[in-house]
Amino acid sequence: MSINSFGHLFRVTTWGESHGPALGATVDGCPPGVPVDAAMIQQWMDKRKPGQNKYTTQRREADEVRILSGVFEGVTTGTPIQLMIENTDQRSKDYGDIKDKFRPGHADITYFQKYGIRDYRGGGRSSARETASRVAAGGLAREAIKAIAPNVQITGYMVQMGPHKIDRDAFDWGQIEQNPFWVPDAKAAADWAGYLDGLRKSGSSVGAIIELTARGVPAGIGAPVYGKLDTDLAAAMMSINAVKGVEIGEGMSAAMLTGELNADEISMGPDGPVYSSNHAGGILGGISTGQDIVVRFAVKPTSSILTTRKTITKSGENTEIITKGRHDPCVGIRAVPVGEAMMACVLLDHMLLHRGQVGENQGHIG
Repeated sequence: MSINSFGHLFRVTTWGESHGPALGATVDGCPPGVPVDAAMIQQWMDKRKPGQNKYTTQRREADEVRILSGVFEGVTTGTPIQLMIENTDQRSKDYGDIKDKFRPGHADITYFQKYGIRDYRGGGRSSARETASRVAAGGLAREAIKAIAPNVQITGYMVQMGPHKIDRDAFDWGQIEQNPFWVPDAKAAADWAGYLDGLRKSGSSVGAIIELTARGVPAGIGAPVYGKLDTDLAAAMMSINAVKGVEIGEGMSAAMLTGELNADEISMGPDGPVYSSNHAGGILGGISTGQDIVVRFAVKPTSSILTTRKTITKSGENTEIITKGRHDPCVGIRAVPVGEAMMACVLLDHMLLHRGQVGENQGHIG
């Protein structure tokens, strides 16, 4: 299996399987001299780890990250950084009944069609467990961003669970870390708790929409045509397990606007250009404007459910399937820190590309 790496200058290769002994990431291209230790990365791992409440899989993993190389005396050396997370709570026997069956809506069938073999124990590389490696790499990226652009803040939150949306008028940044769904709306969080609890008890699952906002990103990051910042952001989000759609800024809704409504009018402020709105999501022509960068992605429902579904076996026989084990009733909850990590990796990568080609911005206004 090839193509397990992403990024240009800040390049991440993830490795390992859901039910293997360990998984992790090899990070190449991190600048030297960045202060980092395992605790700095662990804070982000703890946001994603399973078993923290009844709304996520009850698999119990500490998700402790170990730094095996590339850091000396508390700072990065500029050499490859190896990050490892041990798997300690695999329960492979839960998957014995589906060894020869394909889960509808899951990559089981396509992995087998492509490679002729699949790791049925939790899905192997197709498992959401793989995203732990991304969060570790994203934690490292955040520390490097802090050294380059200390004003950058990356925040993810859920804006929709199934058919239920947040009230944008009640949006409260302070609420995001006060509930298990990372929701910026206290009433929505309370309502969703009952809704998801019912789904969880019935053995079903539901999808979600996650929004990410990067504040403080300077103007000029990204490049035209094939090096667009939004191109790489979209690809990064689409690469996350279970993601089926990505939007930048107004996204699909831009198709319903007129040119007058969609245009983010510009005026001159005391510190440079000021925009009247942000339909563009902070990116024009693939280059950041200095506004908030806004990305949304849609996560499908978890495919492993306790409801009987029709399927086939590897030998081509019609059959039915029920998936036992420990699964997320809404995988979108733990997708929030994963999306943040991928955004951090992409932003750092483009900051390094910008620094290498341009240095400081060349066009000064006013």
